[in-house]
Amino acid sequence: MDSAALIAAYLDAFNRGDRPAMLALLTDDVAHDVNQGAREVGRDVFAAFMARMDRCYRERLVEIVIMAAPDGSRAAAEFIVEGEYLATDEGLPEARGQAYRLPAGAFYAIRDGRIARVTMFYNLTDWLAQVHRAPS
Repeated sequence: MDSAALIAAYLDAFNRGDRPAMLALLTDDVAHDVNQGAREVGRDVFAAFMARMDRCYRERLVEIVIMAAPDGSRAAAEFIVEGEYLATDEGLPEARGQAYRLPAGAFYAIRDGRIARVTMFYNLTDWLAQVHRAPS
């Protein structure tokens, strides 16, 4: 599968909530650059991150655009995150079911037909503003 198709499959699995399918597309030593955070390494660590995300947030990606390097070694995706803040995440404001709509992007490194790096970017200040002004 080419790199654009790989990223499309990964994002589709995310939207379906199919975490095993997402994880199967990652290398064992996947590097995950968390937005505004540190790098985490390993598929098991990524799975734990996703479990926390699933507990705290319900998200769907829309308006997805995927771009890929001609040699297949890297790809990027730009999208809108439509979400709901379900449970308070550590260090963040109290969750009250607030809805949000947030532009975001991700960069991927690809090795041997799998995703070897996921680097996420979104505007945390924008998310915080949406969560704070959302009605309870």
